[in-house]
Amino acid sequence: MRDIEANAYVADVVQRSGSSFVSAMRILPPAKREGMYAVYAFCREVDDIADAPGREADKLTRLGEWRQEIDRLFEGRPETPVGRALLGPVRVFGLRREVFLAVIEGMEIDSAERLRLPDMAALESYCDKVACAVGRLSNPVFGVEDSLGEPVAVALGQALQLTNILRDLAEDATLNRLYLPHDLLVRFDIPDDDAAAALSHRRFPEACDVLAALAARRFAEAEAALARCDRRIMRPAIMMMAVYRRILHKLRQRGWRALDRPVSLGTAEKLWILLRYGVL
Repeated sequence: MRDIEANAYVADVVQRSGSSFVSAMRILPPAKREGMYAVYAFCREVDDIADAPGREADKLTRLGEWRQEIDRLFEGRPETPVGRALLGPVRVFGLRREVFLAVIEGMEIDSAERLRLPDMAALESYCDKVACAVGRLSNPVFGVEDSLGEPVAVALGQALQLTNILRDLAEDATLNRLYLPHDLLVRFDIPDDDAAAALSHRRFPEACDVLAALAARRFAEAEAALARCDRRIMRPAIMMMAVYRRILHKLRQRGWRALDRPVSLGTAEKLWILLRYGVL
């Protein structure tokens, strides 16, 4: 029997989002779409905890409660609406407990009152938790076998998250977050004690160019990995790649000086992507 309250809660989370992720999932068959919406609602819940104002200790406590809910979910007795909505997808698609926990670990990193990453390895580990793990939850729902889906999750997850980082530089600095790793900033003599000051450093665009080039390589790797998959079942992932690849292109065109000038896709561009990758 469907949990009406849980599904209504998830539907509300999805409707309020309006993100590219949700739009891409609308092309899926109902069972898969509902599964992905439940996964999205989980990611939205823990992400909102990390991004909300408040003390780091309080955020970690709330994320710890989500760890307990994941334990209950895999024991078949979830208590939250999102946990109950995930019960069916976990059973039907074989979603893994450790992948949910990886997402929570990523949100624990984001909960820090001062976020700095020591090196590129730490940045890749962070991307793996907050983005590649979402791909690992998505692949079983899409129906792609792990040997084909894992390269997509890794390459596309890193590409999407690096693009997010480059898009949100100014906003993250106001939260004392600086995701460009210390070893990269040191290469260009950029101090990272003050996040806002780092963004205004004369050589900061050079560091951004390095990260943007890495994102572009990951998109190319994701495209190659997706080409080995069944296009029909991976259309949502292909649409996500198309959207974020265009955002990265626009960011590189804008440059890294006018960080207060937002970059996004217009309605016509989004519609073209929907028609090109979602329908054709």
